[in-house]
Amino acid sequence: MVMPMVSAPSLGAAATCGYFRANTHILPLRVYYEDTDSEGIVYYANYLKFAERGRTEMLRCRGFDHNRLLAESGLAFAVRHCVVDYISPARLDDMIEVCSVMTEVGGASATGRQIVQRDGVALVRLEIRLACIGRDGRPGRMPPPVRALLAELTVPNHHASANSH
Repeated sequence: MVMPMVSAPSLGAAATCGYFRANTHILPLRVYYEDTDSEGIVYYANYLKFAERGRTEMLRCRGFDHNRLLAESGLAFAVRHCVVDYISPARLDDMIEVCSVMTEVGGASATGRQIVQRDGVALVRLEIRLACIGRDGRPGRMPPPVRALLAELTVPNHHASANSH
């Protein structure tokens, strides 16, 4: 059987960057075969990829562009510290959400919390510290507009879950 060719409507960034509930960013994702091991359980390292996508899309939804930051200031964000608590596995075809919130912003770093959840139940909790670095790998101060954006998204001592525990 041949499938007919159908053009998808242009959805733009809003359709892929997730959404905000207050200052918590929520990125819905589906678990694909490529994300899992032979038993259909998400491979542990892939939660770090899900978290990275969540942080990237959180900023994209607010107009932040990583490529522009690098081109204009020579700066980028790198994970400086990460603590991960694996609570329960996600499985093939699950719909999950990556919930992200910033908890602290400094001159050259930012801290955030993320939860990967299914149906409002936490599967993985992450605490992330990001460093702003130059092309040479040395710390660099965030440009004022970037720091202001992160500060706007900051909720001290907040749990990232869309359904606060």
